[in-house]
Parts: sequence; structure tokens; C-alpha cells
Amino acid sequence: MMEEGRFQEAMKELWPAARSGNAEAEELIGVMYALGLGVEQDYVRAFDWYLRSAMKGHAGAQSGVGWYYEVGLGMPEPDLVRAYMWYALSAIGGDPDAAISQEEVVKKMTAEEIEKAHELISDYKPWMYPFR
Repeated sequence: MMEEGRFQEAMKELWPAARSGNAEAEELIGVMYALGLGVEQDYVRAFDWYLRSAMKGHAGAQSGVGWYYEVGLGMPEPDLVRAYMWYALSAIGGDPDAAISQEEVVKKMTAEEIEKAHELISDYKPWMYPFR
């Protein structure tokens, strides 16, 4: 339905799965809010849906969360530490573009911020990706 541009129908179908915790459906609803596809564009709600999916290990959503933190979209200000962390987790999860995003965001960071990001990665990685 999404590929056919039937966004309102897609939302109706995705909603129950997303509300039940399906990470793929949550990520797609995040995309819909981010781009205003079948719903009013809402960056705060988009971020929320991406974050739900990201916390379940969805690599694409993790990269999306990283981008929101990097640019500060839907939040008071950018947070490069968390952007770097989410890009790193996304790369571990297999998102092919996450490493490129991580390389770009690190150029804007101080040594202290990078160190803090690595502390957060070490907190999340064993829980999110215990075998990687």
C-alpha cells in the first residue's frame, strides 16, 4: 500500500501491528509522520515512533533516531552524543548507511563527546545486540 501511495489505508493496516509492538510497523509509521504521508507531518510523533522501533533493534529506525538527534528535529536542540550512539548501534545492526552518518557526525564532536558516546554504546550494545 505504501508503494502504491495508499497511505491512509496503510496507516489503518499498520496501526494495530505498531500498537502491539511490531518494530517494522512502528518504523513505517515514523516514516509516515516524518514525511506527512497520509497524516499531518509531525516531527515529534515521527521521532517517538522511530524511537520505539529503534529500542527493539530496528537498524533503519536507529539511523533515523540518530539523524533526528543530529539535526535536533522535533527536539529543543541537537544532541551529537546520542546521534553518534544511535548511528553506531544502527551500523552494528546492519544499516549500510549508518557508518557514513557516524563518520560525518564525529567531525562535529569534541573528544569528550565521543568518549561519552562510547560509554552509552557500551551500555546499549550488550542489551540490544548481545551476540555482536
